[in-house]
Amino acid sequence: MTINCKGTLIDLSTPKVMGIINITPDSFYDGGVLTDEKDILGQAEKMLSEGATFLDLGGYSSRPGAKDISISEELNRVIPAIELILKNFPETLISIDTFRSVIAKKAIESGAAIINDISAGELDDAMLPTVAQLQVPYVMMHMRGTPQTMQSLTDYENVTLEVLRYFSERIAEARALGINDIITDPGFGFAKTIPQNFELLSNLELFKNLNVPLLIGVSRKGMIHKTLNINPKEALNGTTALNSIALLKGANILRVHDVKEAVECLELVQQML
Repeated sequence: MTINCKGTLIDLSTPKVMGIINITPDSFYDGGVLTDEKDILGQAEKMLSEGATFLDLGGYSSRPGAKDISISEELNRVIPAIELILKNFPETLISIDTFRSVIAKKAIESGAAIINDISAGELDDAMLPTVAQLQVPYVMMHMRGTPQTMQSLTDYENVTLEVLRYFSERIAEARALGINDIITDPGFGFAKTIPQNFELLSNLELFKNLNVPLLIGVSRKGMIHKTLNINPKEALNGTTALNSIALLKGANILRVHDVKEAVECLELVQQML
């Protein structure tokens, strides 16, 4: 199970860690923390030294109810950050977290290696053709609506089956366009209630039937801190617990705020497996 990142084959049969770098003032956990070049570089260096294989860089907050921003503002946040990281750490595999094809294209042209799209191409009709043209790995996430509306769209008969059916259709569409390296992300917290998030986690091994790598992003999310009645800053222990479960059920990439702890979790689970 490999993906081709800028000519390097990354083997995902051994799970990998993706560190989150938010260049946003309003992300739910770390919004407004990375405000200048020194902060961004410090965070990138820390995550890489702790064992991150990928850095996922986003300039548009997708937390529930987040403010919509213009394409130019998103570009101004992410492109200088990509160039800065690659100038200092040229081997870094950067994933661009965006649902806009214009941003995705410019990010790849600036040296990013992966496109991570919370909408699986549904918020921008040009996204799938753009990914096909660029021939880069593509993370497609399940969501309904937009970050502004998604929390009102949580009505499912069977959340697991509906998300699996959704991915079957989106993967078929992507394959028909010539996209080779596809990764799925069930979208924990995106148009899902807390019980639905846990139902998806419980059924995670079913996603292996899609025959593509599986990315899991539960880091410090509401399904942890709201269940435990704590705040996101206190949710690292819960994150590690759920990451362990995800790895046991077949996760190939953990997308996290805390790389060191995720790498340790991964190494311990690998020893057992």
